Amino acid sequence: MPVLAAWVGPPLRDSFAELLGTADPSLIDEALALYRDRFATDGMFENVVYPDVRDGLMRLGETGHQSWVVTSKPHVYARAILTHFDLLQMFVGVYGSELSGERADKAALLGHVLDVEGRDGRTCMVGDRRHDVAGAHANGLEAIGVLWGYGSRAELEEAGAEVLVASMSELVEWAGRSSGGWG
Repeated sequence: MPVLAAWVGPPLRDSFAELLGTADPSLIDEALALYRDRFATDGMFENVVYPDVRDGLMRLGETGHQSWVVTSKPHVYARAILTHFDLLQMFVGVYGSELSGERADKAALLGHVLDVEGRDGRTCMVGDRRHDVAGAHANGLEAIGVLWGYGSRAELEEAGAEVLVASMSELVEWAGRSSGGWG
């Protein structure tokens, strides 16, 4: 895994504290401000949509599955990224942290989403990092680990993901086999 890939996914404040070797809030805030200055203008658009994700999301929607984005990334950025890549309409809702860092913890954020949205049918968390799996388990959800993201098979297995899928097509196939669907 490339060196910086380990820092993709966890809340930024935690990553900067570890990268800078400090708990000093002013240094972490400065690093966060510098990062966000570039991210808000250029960085968030320097992505690519993983292969088959668009088609897979469309197929999930066509078969009655509902999807939400639940990310530690601030929701204002998540919405902008989804809009830029023409994916926003494929999700029922988008939830992320606040710019203040509130709800950056995946377990707290998932708990908030479940409080707001409720649970209708089978609800699962699909993610690529251990934080996603831990957040799912903290909220009584099944964790589906995807192997095309930043986390490794070992990370997801160690975290206790109940299911691992290697591609979006495999995720769609798994969803079709799973009884009751998932919300």
